[in-house]
Amino acid sequence: MKIRLVVALIGLAISFALTAFAQQTNTPDPQQRQELLALIKKFDEAISNNDASALAALFTKDAVFLVDEGPFYGRENIMKHFADLFGKLHFSNWLTTADEYSPHSIGTSGDEMWETGTYSGTIQGDKIGTLQLKGFYSAITVHEGNILKKRMLTSLSAAAPAATPSPTTTPSNQ
Repeated sequence: MKIRLVVALIGLAISFALTAFAQQTNTPDPQQRQELLALIKKFDEAISNNDASALAALFTKDAVFLVDEGPFYGRENIMKHFADLFGKLHFSNWLTTADEYSPHSIGTSGDEMWETGTYSGTIQGDKIGTLQLKGFYSAITVHEGNILKKRMLTSLSAAAPAATPSPTTTPSNQ
């Protein structure tokens, strides 16, 4: 009887220890989190300032940026994409929010990590007026020397809300 009780208590203690260990793996390293938040702040500022050069500088030379139109390979092509985009549209109030568990280390060196999160902002253009954008992103960031940069960024737009019927529209009575 006592052995069963001891075995049960040991099993219970192990389950608590495993639960605590599993929860700790989701907590990002505080230093990596601060580095990531600093990179995100620079990213948001570059987009809000419509500065393609400053934005491209946040990517590695061999980076990939994947959006609805397809992939853009390399820092130069990413810069050209944003320069073209900023020539047609004005971006403002850009806000990127990494999820609370980001970044996640890749490997043991701490030089590579991945992140996920959301973004939002306003775009204005002659042909589209003013639109609010929202979406999701995932990224792989790496250290180049002591500087954190994006190696891969995937951006997914959230679905636009359904159109609201005009108040002057009436259903047909057929």
